[in-house]
Amino acid sequence: MSDQNQNQPEIHGVVAYYDDVDGVMNASRKIRDAGYKKWDAYTPFPVHGIDEAMGTKPTILPWIVLGMGLTGLVVGLSLQYFTNAVDYVFLISGKPDWSLPANIPVTFEIIILFSAYTAFFGMLALNKFPHLSNPLHKLERFKRVTNDRFAICVEAADANFDRARVEKLLGVGAEHIETCPTDTTRAALPIWFHGVAAILTCASFIPLAVAFKGRFATSEKPRYHVWPDMDWQRKRKTQTAWEGFPDGRAMRLPVAGTVAEGELRDDFELYFGVAQGSEVPDKIRYDVAKFGADAGAERPEWLAAFPAAVNVDEAFLERGRQRYTIYCSVCHGKQGNGMGAVAVRANALDAAQWGWVPPKSLLSENAKAYSNGELFHVASNGISTMAGYSGQVTAKDRWAIVAYVRAIQATQGLDQTEAPRDADYKPVPTIESVRVSDSSAAGQ
Repeated sequence: MSDQNQNQPEIHGVVAYYDDVDGVMNASRKIRDAGYKKWDAYTPFPVHGIDEAMGTKPTILPWIVLGMGLTGLVVGLSLQYFTNAVDYVFLISGKPDWSLPANIPVTFEIIILFSAYTAFFGMLALNKFPHLSNPLHKLERFKRVTNDRFAICVEAADANFDRARVEKLLGVGAEHIETCPTDTTRAALPIWFHGVAAILTCASFIPLAVAFKGRFATSEKPRYHVWPDMDWQRKRKTQTAWEGFPDGRAMRLPVAGTVAEGELRDDFELYFGVAQGSEVPDKIRYDVAKFGADAGAERPEWLAAFPAAVNVDEAFLERGRQRYTIYCSVCHGKQGNGMGAVAVRANALDAAQWGWVPPKSLLSENAKAYSNGELFHVASNGISTMAGYSGQVTAKDRWAIVAYVRAIQATQGLDQTEAPRDADYKPVPTIESVRVSDSSAAGQ
């Protein structure tokens, strides 16, 4: 027997068993009022109100979890701020180095991580787990506590413990009372356990050593594949040979009648803004990249007028105004002068110091020199820092936007002396202004 077990009292405590909830509740109140601290009640199912009957104080675990959650909040925001605004800054068209909304998802996940680990390990610590041995488990009657019996155990380690007094308090309504002897099992770990623990501890450093070797050393051999099934998957890649099919090819032919994406766009004027029958480079046909990015790139015959598939009338112009207001005005402004809400905000923040590229004015001579086809291409595929809108706006709606842009370009040059004396007055684009602009472009 170890020295620790020799210093323990003869009995672990006094245990009383009850047939019903009322019995264990009444006994719990008596033990609570008597001032005992080291005791507990055992029930086969949760009993509402037993915490109050035992005088159990609310756990501090929620406050600990709250504290660690707030710690996760600070850690998450600080780490992202240091990474994005201090250590590795990205300058993207005037956008701030760091903004709160973009960092909320990662911060939320770190809060959950900190809180979950704290709740799990905090529960174990506050309940003094893991506790692999309990003297009560050696009592035959105590086994029924998980089935149909209720029990209370007052430990002999309590400062106020008096066996006779405890038995008297627990005796009212009890089915049976017995003493629980102290667990005399040897507390020290087996000798072999120390050897196994030492071996496993040393073995746990092997993966770390391999990782450091691969990180800081050179080798003539290929890297070690931890998950070979991820690197060499049971599949066949396109344009490779394989004897699994009679023709010896891994790639299968398309099903009869299959049409590739974009192949039905035979109307070059409507879908690409180029004259019908002209040579269309692949980079424009498939809307992959912005035309003219490469020096000496082939220039298509841009459409000067509007395609025959669209009917330029008042309804078409109104549709263009709606689409322009939704997709374009936020940057280029409702008047097309490049002073939309985004530009106004950027100027107020002096965003030029961050690399801000202001939106182009659609009223500039350079923009007016664009043919209708070129304007359509820019609206479709973008230019400079502007993204393309072919995935959001249909081809006909993009042509409607072009029509509206031509209208505001034409009305921008009207004689203002004929207008009412209102500083905010701007000529309203009309179908006639579009036709004038259209014929002018055709003449060019």
